[in-house]
Amino acid sequence: MSGANEICRMNALTLAKRIRAKELSPTEVIEAVLTRMEALQPHLHAFCTPTPDLARQEAKRIEKALLANEEAGPLAGVPVGIKDLVCTAGVRTVSGSFAYKDFVPDEDDVVVERLKDAGAIIIGKTNVPEFGYSAVGHNPVFETTRNPWNLEYTSGGSSAGSGAAVAAGMGPFAIGSDGGGSVRIPAAHCGLFGMKASMGRVPLYPGTKDERYPGVSSWESLEHIGPLSRTVADGALMLSVIGSGPDARDRHSLPGPEFDWVACCQGGLKGLRVAYSADWGYAAVDPEVRGVVGEAVKVFERDLGCEVEEADPGFEDPYLAFWGVVALESDLRGLRSMVAKHGHHMTPHIVDFIMRPWTAEELTDSVMVRKAVTNKMWRFMMRYDLLLTPTLAVPPFQLHVQGPEKIDGHIVPPFKWLAFTFPFNLTGQPAATVPAGFSKDGLPIGLQIVGRHLDDPTVLRAATAFEAARPWADKWPSLLASMGL
Repeated sequence: MSGANEICRMNALTLAKRIRAKELSPTEVIEAVLTRMEALQPHLHAFCTPTPDLARQEAKRIEKALLANEEAGPLAGVPVGIKDLVCTAGVRTVSGSFAYKDFVPDEDDVVVERLKDAGAIIIGKTNVPEFGYSAVGHNPVFETTRNPWNLEYTSGGSSAGSGAAVAAGMGPFAIGSDGGGSVRIPAAHCGLFGMKASMGRVPLYPGTKDERYPGVSSWESLEHIGPLSRTVADGALMLSVIGSGPDARDRHSLPGPEFDWVACCQGGLKGLRVAYSADWGYAAVDPEVRGVVGEAVKVFERDLGCEVEEADPGFEDPYLAFWGVVALESDLRGLRSMVAKHGHHMTPHIVDFIMRPWTAEELTDSVMVRKAVTNKMWRFMMRYDLLLTPTLAVPPFQLHVQGPEKIDGHIVPPFKWLAFTFPFNLTGQPAATVPAGFSKDGLPIGLQIVGRHLDDPTVLRAATAFEAARPWADKWPSLLASMGL
């Protein structure tokens, strides 16, 4: 038998192994996690719709199957949180919007189907900003998600609740979605591993494909679904389930991988050619972030045997083009009808985006900029095996703003701190974040690791090697100790 706190600090691989060996029961694991959720929810608001009763029912079902020596799946009994933009049959999916406050899907997202089939137990839906159009954790419906490392700071977004939940031990991993960085952002702000695999590795449906859901049926060629986890191996384990091959419901989904997600984490990096861009040549970056990430980059050369070179891909800031692609792929007709009905309840900057009179030239210009960025990147990556950048331009900041107004002395628009994440949604390259270190205030700072087109294995191998050289999984927010957790 293990204590509840010990269970909540176990990684997914350990939990799965011990449950299969009948050293832990699924009900024991779920009760430990639900007890922690009950204690932490009033402080963190990581879950907008907890599902304790459903989790207990599923734990009993899986426990019965295991005791009967029946096959229960590689994740049998392992708890997982599901981002509230990801559809769950029979469980409300609000997407942070008043318009969807009572919406209960009649089908699961592909990744939810796959997690259930693998035996994972859903413990609830994690909080998001409205429709995921922000990189923070407040919305018009639920309490604001807070960062476990400092309750006065954002956990990042849009997978805000997933990041806060995993960082606080409310499950070893959680599902996030990433249309412009929304897995990597909260992972970086919460001191976690997060990854968006190559575009098409993880099928998407129905959230980005179904016209019945105008608020979330968008971002089709930008959106990725991926893990937030305490270890790289746990992220790879989740990807082995959700990224196991194509699905007919997603026309962009790729054939099954030619590699094993977990096995490809192993191996050294000696001799790899690595580029490091501290600011793209144009981005404002907080000095603390530069310092912490710069020290992390040295690990690749000094400890891991890589050939590291400072270099920029050479594209101009594609920020406006990114939003043009979002507009192009959004159901503007449906969204504008929603504004007419619910606009007084909606987040103001989303209403402005929806109602903006986009021109055909703006939309086609955005497509052309995307092509230019993609061409710059593949040519750049011909010279390098990996690209390293800061994940974010700033450490976590205070609640209820979209971003800092000033970075390194420069007045900036509210989303400019995301300069390093969204370009790889335009290109579709695999990109992960790992904890690089902490600010002087004890707040997490992330390092982004980017691979060549479809080269997910090298990204995972690099993240694992860095984790071995600079371990982070034993670091927990002081909030937990103060609560006896």
